[in-house]
Amino acid sequence: MTHRPTPTRRTFLKAASAAALAAPTIVRSSVFAKDDQPAASDRVVVGSIGTGDLGRRHHLANHLIPNKRIQMAAVCDVDRNHRDQAALDVLSRTGKRVDIYKDFRDLCDRQDIDAVLIAVPDHWHALIAIYAMQSGKDVYCEKPLTLTIAEGKKMVEVARRYGAVFQTGSQQRSDRRFRQACELVRNGKIGKLQRVDTYIGDIDAGSWQPVTTPPAELDWNFWLGPAPYADYSPNRCHYQFRWFSDYSGGKMTDWGAHHNDIAQWGIGTDGSGPVKVKGEGKFHENGPHDVPGTFDVQYTYAGGVELFCHAQGENGVKFTGADGWVFVSRGRIGASNEDILKTEFTDKDVRLYESRDHHTNWLDCIASRERPICDVEIGHRSCTICHLGNIAMRLGRELTWDPVKEDFVGDEQASRMVGKPMRAPWHL
Repeated sequence: MTHRPTPTRRTFLKAASAAALAAPTIVRSSVFAKDDQPAASDRVVVGSIGTGDLGRRHHLANHLIPNKRIQMAAVCDVDRNHRDQAALDVLSRTGKRVDIYKDFRDLCDRQDIDAVLIAVPDHWHALIAIYAMQSGKDVYCEKPLTLTIAEGKKMVEVARRYGAVFQTGSQQRSDRRFRQACELVRNGKIGKLQRVDTYIGDIDAGSWQPVTTPPAELDWNFWLGPAPYADYSPNRCHYQFRWFSDYSGGKMTDWGAHHNDIAQWGIGTDGSGPVKVKGEGKFHENGPHDVPGTFDVQYTYAGGVELFCHAQGENGVKFTGADGWVFVSRGRIGASNEDILKTEFTDKDVRLYESRDHHTNWLDCIASRERPICDVEIGHRSCTICHLGNIAMRLGRELTWDPVKEDFVGDEQASRMVGKPMRAPWHL
């Protein structure tokens, strides 16, 4: 999929700023900040792609509309009800109208839009993000970042080529508890790290609903996009898409993209990964769901650390070292020795990237052009962990992985599962 990148408003503003240094000019006072409002040149013009429950109720309502550094310009969704309601939300809270699109390409082709937030089903992440970056946009893309490992490799390549600021929606990196846990581990407060356990939950898929005619407001063929054609059922769409391998990777990628990301951060392998993987999974018998419902997967890293990813157990991440352990979740942090939680780190210690808010970090990096806390490559590498687990469970054997070449070693069948064919006319 190719697209000729076009100048964006932000690119123009940067060029204008440079020109201003060379010659005096008269600037209207309206371009400067008023009261607590940022100047127009400091606001990021954003388009929201995917305005279902997560895109509208979480991102749009809590992080985009209220943020005075953001100017909402457009919303996009293949479900008319979703996009219309999102536009109404913006209007009711800001008094301003936004443009409404069904096709993400029409939104991305807008030269006045600086950045996009993508909250669509997983099988669309790569295609939309790549097109957006080729169109000169910065990107915030929900996790799990990809449907396949090959998609992630391509997204990293495109982000680097176009210089896009790309934030993956693994927001636990912007949570002080998770950063504290990882800094304790990286500074040896539990001794030499030996193993990490991630507990991410199993699937509650419910009862399968029969095939029926798609609702008039939904463009079902567009929703499927690069995935194989399938008849519509309410259980196949919106939230329930997670239990179909054509669109997602089950709980392994859904929650695994959060907790295995923290495991990578604590181990110190953001740009790498394990060298061995094996696991067992149980697949649901109720309905056509074809992702493992419960599972236990074991990963081995080159330095000897082992990562165990479980469906069951208290949701969170547990790091175990030679001298103790530390456990962290969204609700708490604990340790075998509670005194280490009082550790005050100094400049001589390993200090990790600090972000107090994931969306704010993204906006800051759009301004500075630095990489955000969960850059595209970090998101890709963490998602790769999840994909490796799913592949190992499907093949039912231990696999050897080369994290440098990002391919399996001596296993052609496994290597073919690094990517997945796309339905025409869609392609990477």
